[in-house]
Amino acid sequence: MRIVFMGTPDFAAASLKKLIDEGFDVVGVFTQPDKPKNRGMKLFASPVKEIALSAGIPVFQPEKMRDGTALEMLKSLSPDLVVVVAYGRLIPDELLAVPPKGTINIHGSLLPKYRGAAPIQRAVLNGDKITGVCSMYIASELDSGDIIYTTETEIGEFETSGQLFERLRDMGAELLCKTIRDIELGTAPRTPQNAELVTFAPPLTKEMSPIDWSKTPREIVKHICGLDPWPVATAELAGIPFRIFGAEYTRNKTDKPAGTVISADSKKGIEVACGNGETLLITRLQASGGKQMSAADYLRGHPISI
Repeated sequence: MRIVFMGTPDFAAASLKKLIDEGFDVVGVFTQPDKPKNRGMKLFASPVKEIALSAGIPVFQPEKMRDGTALEMLKSLSPDLVVVVAYGRLIPDELLAVPPKGTINIHGSLLPKYRGAAPIQRAVLNGDKITGVCSMYIASELDSGDIIYTTETEIGEFETSGQLFERLRDMGAELLCKTIRDIELGTAPRTPQNAELVTFAPPLTKEMSPIDWSKTPREIVKHICGLDPWPVATAELAGIPFRIFGAEYTRNKTDKPAGTVISADSKKGIEVACGNGETLLITRLQASGGKQMSAADYLRGHPISI
């Protein structure tokens, strides 16, 4: 079965590598155009492009998807199936109509929950205990297609979006292989999404970074974990701005206003009052212009007076 793969970042690269390693017939790869990075603005290839080139697979990088160029590229490959994983662009209907066995996608949530760009981060931010990946047929509306398979996993209490991303990336690659094999056999199921259960996962923004200390300790922990590695939670503690990377629960109570630094212990970290009369211990941070480090290490060199 001739497969065309469409994807761009690391999440997609893992799936492409798995397909190649498992011996699937990937006849072409679509990825976004090379992007300039760093001070020199040198063009860098996407992770997907690098894997495709190393495997000798033709790479296509159309600037636009609706001017007919991408359509002609795809038709020239005569795919039986198109696989889309984090391509970063919507696939027009005329491209969806090309492969006779359809166009499928791997999505980092349990659809219909968290359609959109940031399903992994939103699951962490919202304090979900279970998430997963699903394979689905792509339809015209964003992430609305019929579900093929799902795989669930628990979210660790202190698991960051970056850590969960890596786990779901690998789970998605495994699920993709199973899905393709069953499509080829004609045994893959097809289950419409329940429209009443649809939620969305819009992109994250830097404006989300400041911690709201009026929330509960768990909500704040999930805020810290959900915004790691980007855009990263921020807070001003005793008048000093920090990026916050780690926190632990305490069993302590306080009547101090939310956001008040209760203690700054060079062996433990920085204890801060939360909105429900409980406290939270900040354990890992980064001061402006400094390196990320444990809060205890920071306090040994920069004591905070309470």
